[in-house]
This record gives sequence, C-alpha cells and structure tokens, in this order.
Amino acid sequence: MDEDAAIDLITLSYETQNTDDVKRCQGILLSGGVDITPAFYNSQRTRYPNMPKEWNKERDIFEMKILQLAIENRLPILAICRGLQLLNTYLGGSLVPDLEEAGKQDHKRKEDKDGLHTITIAENSLLFSISGRLSGEVNSAHHQAIDLISDSLVVNAVSTDDGVIEGVEWKDPYNKSPLLGVQWHPERMDDKKTNPLSENILAWFLSEANKSLYENF
Repeated sequence: MDEDAAIDLITLSYETQNTDDVKRCQGILLSGGVDITPAFYNSQRTRYPNMPKEWNKERDIFEMKILQLAIENRLPILAICRGLQLLNTYLGGSLVPDLEEAGKQDHKRKEDKDGLHTITIAENSLLFSISGRLSGEVNSAHHQAIDLISDSLVVNAVSTDDGVIEGVEWKDPYNKSPLLGVQWHPERMDDKKTNPLSENILAWFLSEANKSLYENF
C-alpha cells in the first residue's frame, strides 16, 4: 500500500440516491448504523430488545442496490458491522434480532466505549491470509449478528467465548468481487495502527481497490 497515495472518498447515500456514482468508485465500504428492517431478513417481529426507535428502510434499499452494482461489476467490498449484516441479508441469510435475548454475551457499546473480546479465525480463510492470525482481540458495538448464513458465504471468524459470527467471505470467490465482512469496527480500534485486524484489513481493501482501477468499468 502506498501510504502517500491520494484517496478520494465518494459518499453514496439514500438521501441523494446517487447510485450512478458507483461508476466512479474503485471499492465499496458498507458502514455501520441502525438495525436492518426485519422484513428484509423475513422476520415478522416488530418488537425486540434494544430495537431502534425506527428503522431506515430507504437506506436498506439503497445500500442493497449499491451492493448489487458492486457485485455485478466485481468491485472490492468491505462490509463493517451493519454492513456485514446487510451483506448476509441481501444474499438470503438471516439475523439474530438481539444477542442477549438469544443467550449470547453482551456485545454492545457502553458509555461511549466499544466492548472488547477475542475472536477465533478460520485457518486457510481470506481473513487469515490478510491478518496472519488465528485469533485476536477486536472491538464490539452491536446487539445483532448473523443467524443463518447465506449459502454464498462462509464464516471466517467467531467470537471465542460465545460463537457469534464475527466475519464472512465468499464460499467460492472465483470470478467474484474481492469481499470481506467483519462484525467489529476496524476503523476505530484503539490500536488500529498496529493491530493486524485493523491495519491489515485497510491495506487489503486499498490494494484491491487500486487493482480495480484497471479492471472495472
């Protein structure tokens, strides 16, 4: 990665509906945020613990369109927290509405500070090749997670203590977008400059985005 290279950030938003700007992008980052509308993962529940005051269906629909365009054009995709959940939902998977209700540990953010826990990483996974680690500590700021994983994806990391899915990638990556989904927030880890589960992920994404300049559109 060339640390001195200029990076132009393009904001894609449901508020502006600027889907055409995907053509200007070399990679797509799906960020964190509010819970996904339950109907999109075939849930009829309209009330559950820690639910938001309201969902943002417009954002869900818009980001699924962006994801579709990214996959069709084989753009690199990094999906973070909500982004990972959106990815799994878009590809036909489902979500756990609330982790503690389901008997898992508390993964939420508290007093404006992320939680911390250990993850176990699958050997021979893309995430292992990126990080060089079979385990590590990550931050935590979510109350939902993947339940049934999409048939198109495979789990590459789980929370060590309670088995919550923490990372996904393509089951068969051949001729597809470079893709990594993580449940933690690598962009705001306290040790993000040295933790391979942050810095190495950034380096991977920027490297793949740089390659896409020559391969897409």
